[in-house]
Amino acid sequence: MYLSCFRGRQYELLALRELATNDLLGDYVLPVIEPVKLSPTLVKTISEYIRVKHQVAVIRNPIVGSFMKDLKEAKIESREETYKKEFQQLYNNDIVVKSIIMQKNAPSLLAHWGKNGIPKQDLLVINTERDFLDLFEQEFVGINPCYALIPEERTFQRRIKHNCVILEDRFKKQSRNVDYQDIEDEFFSEDHLYYKDYGLKGFADYSVIGKNYQETGFAPYAVVIHIVYFAADKTLRIKHFVSDSNEDIYNPAKKFYQAVSKLNKWYRANPFTPTLGLATLLEHYENKTYPGLGSIKKLSIMHHLELMGKYLSEGK
Repeated sequence: MYLSCFRGRQYELLALRELATNDLLGDYVLPVIEPVKLSPTLVKTISEYIRVKHQVAVIRNPIVGSFMKDLKEAKIESREETYKKEFQQLYNNDIVVKSIIMQKNAPSLLAHWGKNGIPKQDLLVINTERDFLDLFEQEFVGINPCYALIPEERTFQRRIKHNCVILEDRFKKQSRNVDYQDIEDEFFSEDHLYYKDYGLKGFADYSVIGKNYQETGFAPYAVVIHIVYFAADKTLRIKHFVSDSNEDIYNPAKKFYQAVSKLNKWYRANPFTPTLGLATLLEHYENKTYPGLGSIKKLSIMHHLELMGKYLSEGK
């Protein structure tokens, strides 16, 4: 099972929604959303997963962003109040895997769920902080959550032994997009090859976005397209296609076309059945159209998740 974790930014949610609408995830990919904002896009994304009957995990106590504040401060008869009611209604659906990060507010949320008939064995739990291992053991005495996402560190694997999923950030994010020019191709992951050998229920990462979260973006000097692919030994590698005219922030459409031209050249030399995300990027090359920076990230995410879904489905 592959669990792909996202911080619930706009382009991430749009990627997840489009994958669900087009039935491209398969049965062995479970998206995990840590919502950073109470938004109509979040509500629509969860609603779409319920409509197509594909499970999605949604973290109820996110660490980053304004989601918790948005829920608490939603004013009566406001748009935010409408989103809040819709979110709460959708969250109660069985398609939504109730998910929690082990932190100080976890016990109160677990108690609330218990009172509302949500058993701990149905939960997805993320525990990446050593300081909360004791709390995990206290809350889950004799009970195993459905998924326990933990780091590779031996300390966690010694103390959490059931339904474990290794969660690591496999994306080596650079400080600037232009820095990827020096790393055109690199190793990404081999978790999909060996997770069963270690008795794990699955493997998890942060796709081609990475774990780090920033509240605001900025106009980049370079445009980069991140594309994962299977090497001959079935490990996952990642290509970084970078624009050439990177002296300033102007003309991102031109920069995109430079980057996507390199993608097109590589793909023509190394053809394989394209995913929807990859095919859409190649269409932009053919049509000389510019989708916007957010859409570039969206399509890279879509490519990664569809690729993993196909791989895991074919291996069953």
